[in-house]
Amino acid sequence: MSGPFVPFRQFVLKVHSRCDLACDHCYVYEHADQSWRGRPRVMSPETVSWSALRIAEHVKEHGLERVHVVLHGGEPLLVGAKRLGEIAAELRHHLDGVCDLDLRIHTNGVRLDERFCDVFAEHRVKVGISLDGDRAANDRHRRYADGRSSYDQVVRAVGLLRQRPELYAGLLCTIDVANDPIAVYRGLAELEPPRVDFLLPHATWDSPPPRPSATAYADWLIAIFDLWYEEGRKIDVRIFESIIRTSRGEPSLTESLGLQPSDLVVIETDGAYEQADSLKTAFAGAPETGLHVLSDTLDDVARHTGIVARQLGLDGLCDTCRACPVVESCGGGLYAHRYRTGSGYANPSVFTADLLKLITHVRGRTTMPTHALPYSTIDALAAGYGEEADVARLAESQRSVRRALLAAVNAAGRSVPEAWDVLVGLDNDHPEAVEAVLAHPYVRVWAAECLRDGGDAEYLRNIAAAAAVRAGADVSLDIAIIDGSAHLPSLGTLDALPGRAARLRIEGGSFAVEGRERGAWRPTRRITAGDLSLALEDADPFRDRHQWPAAPRLGERDAAAWQEMVERAWRMIETDHARYAPGLRAGLTTLTPLAPGPAGRDVSSTARHAFGAVAAALPADPATLALLVIHEFQHVKLGAVLDILDLYDETDRRLYYAPWRDDPRPLEGLLQGTYAHVAVTDFWRVRRLDAPDQGETHFARWRAHTAEAIETLAACGAMTQVGDLFVAGMRRSVTPWLSEPVPPDAEEAAARSARDHQAKWIVRAEN
Repeated sequence: MSGPFVPFRQFVLKVHSRCDLACDHCYVYEHADQSWRGRPRVMSPETVSWSALRIAEHVKEHGLERVHVVLHGGEPLLVGAKRLGEIAAELRHHLDGVCDLDLRIHTNGVRLDERFCDVFAEHRVKVGISLDGDRAANDRHRRYADGRSSYDQVVRAVGLLRQRPELYAGLLCTIDVANDPIAVYRGLAELEPPRVDFLLPHATWDSPPPRPSATAYADWLIAIFDLWYEEGRKIDVRIFESIIRTSRGEPSLTESLGLQPSDLVVIETDGAYEQADSLKTAFAGAPETGLHVLSDTLDDVARHTGIVARQLGLDGLCDTCRACPVVESCGGGLYAHRYRTGSGYANPSVFTADLLKLITHVRGRTTMPTHALPYSTIDALAAGYGEEADVARLAESQRSVRRALLAAVNAAGRSVPEAWDVLVGLDNDHPEAVEAVLAHPYVRVWAAECLRDGGDAEYLRNIAAAAAVRAGADVSLDIAIIDGSAHLPSLGTLDALPGRAARLRIEGGSFAVEGRERGAWRPTRRITAGDLSLALEDADPFRDRHQWPAAPRLGERDAAAWQEMVERAWRMIETDHARYAPGLRAGLTTLTPLAPGPAGRDVSSTARHAFGAVAAALPADPATLALLVIHEFQHVKLGAVLDILDLYDETDRRLYYAPWRDDPRPLEGLLQGTYAHVAVTDFWRVRRLDAPDQGETHFARWRAHTAEAIETLAACGAMTQVGDLFVAGMRRSVTPWLSEPVPPDAEEAAARSARDHQAKWIVRAEN
């Protein structure tokens, strides 16, 4: 097993191996691994020094700016205040000035007093305390061996920390669904913690958790989430914040969620390196690495197969998890919770149903995108392709985006009340008619412009009128006239109309302009090719939002030429580039003619908000049109992905070299171009068999350029976790193509072209 090297940034030092409580849910003493029995009670000064040295060595080796060290147990306060001060001082001695050290201690709190607080203040140690809620909840498990309650002592300890807030890190609560969730939350919240960490009880498929219902743990947490959210998120609840963050493509705040690689290691009281403590719940010896601070570096530990297995992200998950629509938040759950005898950790979490329900609920309440893409879809799209179902998911997500934009236009006071009321009424009675109009690509373009710079709000009348015609409703409505025409999106255009508005009377699917001649009605043309049907959009007033100018209205001869060219290009796509055909069927709805390019150049384009539309000037041959359509539809797909997932850090303002452009590109531009050129490379990989003279050189050129751009993206440091997966998917497609043989003259011509382009780019950049 291998994976990328991930340095450790979190270190747990077991400074004492025994505890003064006898909590019956403790994974250290009550679960499968009982190695604590053979370990020293207290970590020796020598082991502390070696641990500090190893951490400092690791920090310097990898240039780490910040690390987290947690003093843990057992119960670390059993070491005593004086010794804890010495341990903290030793760590500060080796790490202060080398990196930013976040030093913490996690305790049950029963022994905490002013002496300890003074020591922690001196050495800048933050204190986290375990408390399972109100008195009834806490005393269900957290008792002394003789059965006495620990609640009063713990609350007293929290009181000390509230008086010294610079020391107060927060509270940790292990969930028991037998407890009242609201009482637990209230009991914790009244102690004003900076953070609350709700932990699922450690369990495996061999030893499942108590479960009164199929999603008992989700239901318990959802009750707290709803209250927490409605009250304005007054305290930081780590599991909820992590779900929100990971749903946006940001890193999780906890090891138990998200896809980021684990960067935590444990050092036991005897100096043995171990994996995460939670593995003690799986089987005896599960956390062991066989490595020790006296003889092994932390780099040695990072290469241990058990550590690497927890750093593989999606690649380390079972097929069920990879296909899950919330995997980017769930991350498969805590590694230990996946264990089952016989299959090891290659299983979903024993809490998988709970995690799915909880994450879906949180996303819904926080009005975040609910169209999460399963891993299989991300993987297929990242490779450059996508089956019909994959692109259909993108198309469905666009439905929500369009509706959200229209709602935002209305909320911003930029819509027309009369038209809005008609549209809302039709949506209630004839939702399919409204959806057919809103799905027209340039409706979203209009809505985006309306929000951005005011746009032409009156055009909402035309949208409502088009929906009324489709619904067969009886409506009288003013419509906007733009440049002498009134366009009804998805239907057609009324030409030769004077003025800025006209009253349209709609009855049973027919319509007439009140008080004047109707004008010439030109229905939107459609092109059919096999099972593909496209609108040939040459009249929409918002179609002219592409990189190149839109063509004027088409005559019959031009429309016939488009029909013939699309038929021939589609046959070529279905025959020679069949992997792109299912996605095109599912997502391509509109072809917008462009004016011819300069000097006969083939030009094509997409508009960011026009999902489903590809624009192009009519080329000379069907192969070129096939290439243009495949190329541009990559942008359509990726734009829709970016509406759902954060693939990169939007605060990155750097400009990057793109081998196909003369100008430096922002990160999104490079990502878009790279993704499109995966398809361009693939097209020429196939096309060179029929056109070897030009095809071999094109293939050699574009595969090298695309591979170079992929590595630029991979190394930029600004991709999110899901973005890294997307880049890796592009690399998986392109890498095998680099080994396909091409004639030496084609290889040399491609290399010469690449050198010339980059040299000229450097000169322009320097000037």
